[in-house]
This record gives sequence, structure tokens and C-alpha cells, in this order.
Amino acid sequence: MEWSDFWSPVGLSLKVSLLAGIIAFLISGYAAWVMSRKKFRGKMILETVFMLPMVLPPTVVGFLLLMAFGRRSPVGKLFEALAGMPIVFSWGAAVLAASIVAFPLGYQSAKAGFLSIDRDLLSAGRSMGASEWQVLLWIAIPLAQRTLVTAFVLSFTRALGEFGATLMLAGNIPGRTQTLPTAIYMAVESGDTSSAWAWAGLMILISFLLLAFCGSRTEREI
Repeated sequence: MEWSDFWSPVGLSLKVSLLAGIIAFLISGYAAWVMSRKKFRGKMILETVFMLPMVLPPTVVGFLLLMAFGRRSPVGKLFEALAGMPIVFSWGAAVLAASIVAFPLGYQSAKAGFLSIDRDLLSAGRSMGASEWQVLLWIAIPLAQRTLVTAFVLSFTRALGEFGATLMLAGNIPGRTQTLPTAIYMAVESGDTSSAWAWAGLMILISFLLLAFCGSRTEREI
């Protein structure tokens, strides 16, 4: 295997995971903020839907995404008409799939952080005339910073390891949609265990360092 062939899925995975991690973190973080403050009928059902990508088989998630964003779907047809290219079998599809599966972990961590904040502090900010956005930006986020960092790291690492939904929606096109998990799968299928070991070791190292970083932050703040 050429050196460029080895690093191609690495670079793509890092790009996809970073973008998917940011998207999942921002959406799940805001959803967690809203859900931690609101009580309404059907809240439990909505939160159950939020958590489904974490417990459903990746093939089920991939199938649902394919039905929702495939070339025959209304969304897929509209996107292709506007962009001149389909959503499926693109690196953007890999970002979409990874964002969906990373969402639950980000949501759970962010919600735990927001629920741990003393409500009196939030009420004090509102009583001084702060808007909800100001309360979120200047009070809630700083106080929940540790768990929010963990939420982003978990979103990133989950996106990095996404396989099933990505394979179904984005495919496994070398240099275009082949991420580290799909590259490892294909390497094992073809008997190239040395490449599979190298890629797997790299993923383990990246995940270990990120989780260790979160753990060290937690210990310093205890």
C-alpha cells in the first residue's frame, strides 16, 4: 500500500469527524439547554427519539437516512436539483450519518451539565434583565464548561468510529467517502491485516488521548 493510500482515509475521517462533532455538539447542546428548562406534554417521547440512534442498529439508522435523503426522496431530489449532485455517496453524507449517531452522546452529556447548574444563578441573571441567550452564553455555558467539553469529545469520538450508517449512506469510495472504519473493514476483508492493525491502532490512540484529556480535566476540577 502506498503512503498516500494509508493517510487518505485518516484525513477524511478526521475532517468528517470534526465537522460532524461540531454539528452534533451545537445541535445537541442547544436541544439539551431547551429540554433542561422546559416541561411539556410529550417531552419523554421526544427525548426517547433523541436517544434512538444510540440504541438502534447502525444499519437501521443508515436505512432510515437513505430513505430520507436518497435520490428518490423529496429531500434528495431537491438537494440534487439545487446542488447538481446527490447527497448520497458523498463525504457530506458521511458527515450527516456521523452527526446523527453522535447526537445522543452529546445530548446526554450536555443535559447533565445544564441540570447540574444552580437554578437560582440562572434566575438571578434573568432578574437582572439578561435575555435567554445571554443567560446561556454568559452563565450556563461557563458553569457547565467541563461537561460541555466532554460532550464535544464524545461526539467527535463517536463520529470517528461510525461505520454502519456511513457505509449505507455514503458508501466506501477510496479517496472520497472511505473513512477509517470502512477502510479497516475492507482491509480485513481483503486479508490486509497489517493495514487494518495500523488504522485500528491509530483510532485507538486518538480516542484514548481525547478521553484521557477529559479525564484529566475532571480530576483537576474535583
